[in-house]
Amino acid sequence: MADARLALLILALPFLGSLVAAFLPARARNWASILAGVVTLGALALLFGFYHAVSDGITVRYIEPWLPSLGLDFTFRITGFSWLFALLILGIGALVVLYARYYMSPKDPVPRFFSFLLAFMGSMLGIVLSGNLLQIVFFWELTSLFSFLLIGYWHHNQSARDGARMALITTAAGGVCLLIGFLLLGRIVGSYDLDKVLLAGDLIRTHDLYLPTLILVLIGAFTKSAQFPFHFWLPHAMSAPTPVSAYLHSATMVKAGIYVLILLWPVLAGTGTWYLIVTTAGLTTLLVGAWAAIFQHDLKGLLAYSTISHLGLITLLLGLGSQLAAVAAIFHTVNHATFKASLFMAAGIIDHETGTRDLRKLSGLVHYMPVTATLAMVAAAAMAGVPLLNGFLSKEMFLAEALEAHSGTFLDWALPMLATLASMFSVFYSLRFIHQAFFGPPPTELPRTPHEAPHWMRLPVEILVLLCILVGTIPALTIGPFLDMAVQSVLGSRTPAYSLAVWHGFTLPLLMSTIALVGGVTFYRLFGGRLNTMTSPPIIGRLKGRRTFEVVLAALIDGARAAYRLVSTSRQQVQLRLLVVTAIAAGGLPLLSLGYSFGTLGPTLLDPVFAVLWLLGSAAAIGAAIQAKFHRLAALAMVGVAGLSTCISFIWLSAPDLGLTQLLVEIVTLVLLLLGLRWLPQRFPEFWRDDQVPFKVRVRRSGDLVLAVMGGVGVAAIAYAIMTRPAPSGISDFFMQRAYPSGGGTNVVNVILVDFRSFDTLGEITVLAIVALTVFTLLRRFRPAAESIELPDQQKVQNAFDDAHDDNAFGDTAEHYLLVPRVIMEWLFPFILTCALYLLARGHNLPGGGFAGGVTASIAIILLYMANGTRSVEARLHVQPVRWIAAGLLCAAATGAAAWLFGYPYLTTHSSYLDLPIIGEIPIASALLFDIGVFAVVVGTTVLILIALAHQSIRTPAARRSATSSPVDSDSQERSA
Repeated sequence: MADARLALLILALPFLGSLVAAFLPARARNWASILAGVVTLGALALLFGFYHAVSDGITVRYIEPWLPSLGLDFTFRITGFSWLFALLILGIGALVVLYARYYMSPKDPVPRFFSFLLAFMGSMLGIVLSGNLLQIVFFWELTSLFSFLLIGYWHHNQSARDGARMALITTAAGGVCLLIGFLLLGRIVGSYDLDKVLLAGDLIRTHDLYLPTLILVLIGAFTKSAQFPFHFWLPHAMSAPTPVSAYLHSATMVKAGIYVLILLWPVLAGTGTWYLIVTTAGLTTLLVGAWAAIFQHDLKGLLAYSTISHLGLITLLLGLGSQLAAVAAIFHTVNHATFKASLFMAAGIIDHETGTRDLRKLSGLVHYMPVTATLAMVAAAAMAGVPLLNGFLSKEMFLAEALEAHSGTFLDWALPMLATLASMFSVFYSLRFIHQAFFGPPPTELPRTPHEAPHWMRLPVEILVLLCILVGTIPALTIGPFLDMAVQSVLGSRTPAYSLAVWHGFTLPLLMSTIALVGGVTFYRLFGGRLNTMTSPPIIGRLKGRRTFEVVLAALIDGARAAYRLVSTSRQQVQLRLLVVTAIAAGGLPLLSLGYSFGTLGPTLLDPVFAVLWLLGSAAAIGAAIQAKFHRLAALAMVGVAGLSTCISFIWLSAPDLGLTQLLVEIVTLVLLLLGLRWLPQRFPEFWRDDQVPFKVRVRRSGDLVLAVMGGVGVAAIAYAIMTRPAPSGISDFFMQRAYPSGGGTNVVNVILVDFRSFDTLGEITVLAIVALTVFTLLRRFRPAAESIELPDQQKVQNAFDDAHDDNAFGDTAEHYLLVPRVIMEWLFPFILTCALYLLARGHNLPGGGFAGGVTASIAIILLYMANGTRSVEARLHVQPVRWIAAGLLCAAATGAAAWLFGYPYLTTHSSYLDLPIIGEIPIASALLFDIGVFAVVVGTTVLILIALAHQSIRTPAARRSATSSPVDSDSQERSA
């Protein structure tokens, strides 16, 4: 049996291939297609390594610990059913890669196409190979994201953008419902492990939460698999390249919902609610899709609606609730994938060689494209259910199940007639596809003269059509073993006896199939000639799914805007006021219900020095509030004094890590705020005097004072109530006792950040990186409207800056205005950088760490900017903050992933001692690598924000003449950033 760890490699290969393809040159079509083909075939070969195990009924599992305490691990699970689905994904995926190599134009950025395709392939594999409910949801949402990119690949096309948006919104909304449904399933079972969920069928069906869980899971599955009334997005996804359509609508995307329905069939099916909802949705989708397909003039549109119809057929079978119906559903899922992929590829060949997909313009192609015509006719016959083809066998099973009594309701007698009617529709649109495209007079209005496609482009269609014939003639030898192991893995001991024989004698299902074939041909002979003049399907023509979607979307957007106007404003002061009010309410409501009381501890004697420190800090804070009306620079200086008082307080109260970090952050933020002061709106002198302030402004200021007093008093009261109570010893004692034995460090704060709570830290530095990239993106084309620092010599300094030979934030010719000479600032750079590295290296045992070291290094770079200006520093240091950010995130994430190599959960750290020849033993921990990642992210984000502010803060005459461009827009600055 193959090593279970290879399951992880099967999943990882497409994503790795996608990453490599993304960096290939735009015109490297051959290399990109070769890469995609090798990756897909490699994963397929690895998958076949598990065949013997799953065919023997063994469930292959591989678990990578993630959050064991919460029951969340990366679980990879291969059964007969998931193996069969993975075979469809990779097998048809390999054929699509070969087909796309010849279909895509050399003018297209083909490597990007294959990058998206491989990422989508990996996401689909993630769904079928996952053994955890939440892991399935994660990959489920990835399929929505990458299908959006694939459908909108030709983004210059408005219909492609609209179709991609519609697919993303619909399927992502369904994904949210699926997530909630899976969370409820996990709550019912007590675990998100798929094997445990599949063993709890009786518990789930009898639980009070069964109904909401069922509805939410079904909404998720129905949106992805285009079930009525969520079917409208699928036809609009036809604007994607044909290889995408062939892949998404045959073996992937739309089959994801079917996969989930089959996977959870043993635990969710078997109730009246399941039967009513799933059967009704499937039957409606089957009929609506088949009826609409008849009247489509676009080849891909016809195939899209036929896909909807066949997905409805599979859903209907699953809704019936019988074991034989489940067998038929799995069988038809495989059959539909083969003939539908071949039909889409054939339609793409017709479009590629004739320049159109319009059935009203196509005719007589059998004389120009005989091979393609033959292949398409066989595939369409399989779709119609013609005997000796694979579609006939699964449709016979469907008709046989339609005849059985399942619920004792009206559906039992109506279902056979409606199933026959839907089969008749299938024959009708299949015959139209064949007759109008390939027979009749030679075409006269085609953009290009039709001819056969290259053989390698036809080869995938030939392989799929051959499979249709082989499965239809010798099913027991071809599909039989694969189908049996898939059914066994889903139904287990409840697997019924079934036969894949081609001939079962003269039976009622055979009669129904014959009626459908004869009826479909008859109706086409009678009404086929009128179809070209009809613009929409009768009866359901008014059901415009896109119009409904746009109306609902517009209503949601209008509602969101109304809510925004109600609770928000464009003025920052009002937004801050709302935040403060919310915080006060959140802190005060518990006190209203639980009451307020002091603790039993008495007050501590106040140190006079500490009292003076706080008096200075309070005076600075009050002074900053007063000076903000008159002199923003003075206010900012007083804010710095208040911050410094806080730093000293942290150190006074034995929190050196907090004090050091606060001090460093104060320095950096002070510089960044100085750069941003000029962007604030201009003060009006008439508002400076209190006797000239308008009444509304006075009221607003009084309200702000009340809020400030309430917030301050509230925090003080809560702090006093907590500090007069004995401190709980459990949490602090745990970390104090476990920091060195478990984390290998004596600095408890740093051990918590990079070991015990390292996952939180990873999330925080990721958010920090996103914020920095957002700031840079927003500021790269933004220009401040006016200067606003009210300094007596502002104009003099501004003139010096404007005369500078480059647009530096700190100005080379204004050097004599700096209080510190440039040479001293340059000498400080290596010294401060050495301090930063020292803080980084010692952080695990003494105050410091990656964050403190990163901020210190940022201060060194800021000094260089102040001494030399932006362009000079970037030319000398080749500052590349985005690469720093990327390297830091990769380093932190890779440090966590390295634990997997030794069988430990993600982000588990290891500590040991390193014996050096002269120095001796020194402690070393893997958390240092994580801290290095934090260091790099902090440096990158700070410098990136500095660049964004510095390039914008001072505008030279040249910059003012080109106010719509930005220094960071140039190629050189793009590279440096």
